[in-house]
Amino acid sequence: MPDNANNSPAATHAQCSANAQHIGNAVHAANTQHTGHSQVATPDEMNPEQSSTLSSEPASVEKQKVFIIGLPRTGTTSVSVALLEQGLKVAHMAFTKQAFMLADAISDVPCFSDYRQLDDLFPQAKFVYLERDMVKWVPSMQMLLGKMLPHLEAKSGRFHPIMKRSFRHTFAIDKVADPADKAHLVDCYQRHKNEVFAYFQGREDFISLDISHAGSLSRLLQFLGLTTDCPTLGQVTDRAFSDSQIKSASNQISQEGTSQEKAAVQPLPVNTSEHGLDFPKLNAGTHVAAWHEYKHPNKVNSNSAGPQSRKFFDYTL
Repeated sequence: MPDNANNSPAATHAQCSANAQHIGNAVHAANTQHTGHSQVATPDEMNPEQSSTLSSEPASVEKQKVFIIGLPRTGTTSVSVALLEQGLKVAHMAFTKQAFMLADAISDVPCFSDYRQLDDLFPQAKFVYLERDMVKWVPSMQMLLGKMLPHLEAKSGRFHPIMKRSFRHTFAIDKVADPADKAHLVDCYQRHKNEVFAYFQGREDFISLDISHAGSLSRLLQFLGLTTDCPTLGQVTDRAFSDSQIKSASNQISQEGTSQEKAAVQPLPVNTSEHGLDFPKLNAGTHVAAWHEYKHPNKVNSNSAGPQSRKFFDYTL
């Protein structure tokens, strides 16, 4: 869901600022060419009466971006938080053009469904695909869809039209009797993975990661050309929840008294093995709101408004 958390002030290390500048100041080469789709607005298929094409929108944007294109429940929140701690501005889900403009890195909706179109719009972007063991991903995705499906319904669902469109495109939720069926989800995962790998085959601006593997964060930072001097480890788990949230969680645990609930409201410890840096595990178990609860000054609101209000890009899938 869109993030509306307040951004509280916080000090950042000088190297973290340098990392953010490294991403933000990268511009595309003069001879870079991409063919295809493009310009700007909300999808006609969702809100035809509100559709508005911004014909003056350039075909590409001269600023490097990082797009996390793994499916939900593959670690998008953990990657987003790790990049925040590197000094990057991050949007976990982006529903407006302005959110894409403000953020250095964007994850989840609509990146996992729209990577081809984003590749056209941002020719210097880097793309990060996230893998997860199917045995773990399927039940986690079933849990998520159990919470989300009523709100993804085309007419009555309360989720943003971009989210509905993205899920409909990737998981065909309006074309099958049971979108949470195991066989259906396995098929969706494999189809998405195959299409991603075919599209990015042989390209150096693409990486695939399993965040449960040792040293995976180090691999990502190396891929992005970032240093590892920023607070990406203990500080992440310490700052993920405010004092009031920790107190509330403690009360909930004491009242309900189950280890499962305790795991759901606390981020798991980060491995600092000799293999390199690993990602914080922030959305474990049945927990799905860690991004909303995580406080950081570099978070970008998914619904950020800009000179063109809350317009979205005018491409079709």
